[in-house]
Amino acid sequence: MYSRLEDRERTMSKGQNKYRAERMEKQAESGFRKGKNQDKGSRRRDGYKKKSAGATGDMKERQAGKYGRSRDGRPAGYGSGYGYREEDLRRDQEAVFDDGAEKIFGRNPVIAALRGSREVEHIYIARGSEGSAKQIAGMAKDSGVPLDFVDREVINAMARGERHQGVAARVSEYSYSTIQDVFKRAEESGEDPFVIVLDEISDPHNLGAVIRTAECAGAHGVIIPKRRACGLTGVAAKASAGAIESVPVVRVTNISRTLDELKELGLWIAACDMGGQLYYKADLSGPLAVVIGSEGSGISKLVKDKCDFTVSMPLKGKVNSLNASNAAAVIMYEVRRRRDMLDE
Repeated sequence: MYSRLEDRERTMSKGQNKYRAERMEKQAESGFRKGKNQDKGSRRRDGYKKKSAGATGDMKERQAGKYGRSRDGRPAGYGSGYGYREEDLRRDQEAVFDDGAEKIFGRNPVIAALRGSREVEHIYIARGSEGSAKQIAGMAKDSGVPLDFVDREVINAMARGERHQGVAARVSEYSYSTIQDVFKRAEESGEDPFVIVLDEISDPHNLGAVIRTAECAGAHGVIIPKRRACGLTGVAAKASAGAIESVPVVRVTNISRTLDELKELGLWIAACDMGGQLYYKADLSGPLAVVIGSEGSGISKLVKDKCDFTVSMPLKGKVNSLNASNAAAVIMYEVRRRRDMLDE
């Protein structure tokens, strides 16, 4: 080996000679080159180990913090190739699980929360997230909301199977609106009040979907009962794509009593159920509240008796009912179509 080194020295500059000679001597001392009889795979593995140690330093020293710390307090190189250290993962999980606060997931719901009136207490973004995640980070900075970039495993644990798009937020509990808020919104829009009343909808995905359609179709509010129905949870917020931040949602003790109150305020009450007049033939003009029942049992008898009339949709297939949120969407957009025609 050294005779070959001497041959190279004749054709190399002094600086090159010195650098190459020192490197080859170190390799010879460490046993890196073991001769022709060495297995090629072993030589590759030995070379890889030497290269890794030389390029990145000893793993134990890195974990001990010998190589300094980055701006966010983690050891240098943390998260780039080596993943979470166990104590850091545990620290981040404790940070997001220790208070039992309300959490929302997904980019649109978090953006809507930042723009809405609800207080956003903390935002978590998975490292490496691109696109609108950067917009969320900028909005959080402008609003003074604490922001942490965490491992995706932490958000997975927070979401418990829900789709989160690498973004989660800890928010204050949702503040429900009042009937007066709904009428104020209608007055500001210059339209007759248009309200959706949900009777015992227990699926948060359906609730969120109805609220989303209500926002898009221009309904002025949604009314839900306190008992035997789901409230505004993180799942409902995600399904609404953030619409719960702009649509007033009223939670009442008694739906039947609330319908009487709406009648006194001048609204007509339409029940969306089987056995009624086809919705496109019914009079859906003027101040209106539409009642949507649960998928399993529909509208309860007591509530249906309070309604002024019933509208139905033609069902020509073998399935004899529509999903509650789909039925609500059909009725809402029929109302929207007729109101738009009057404006033309």
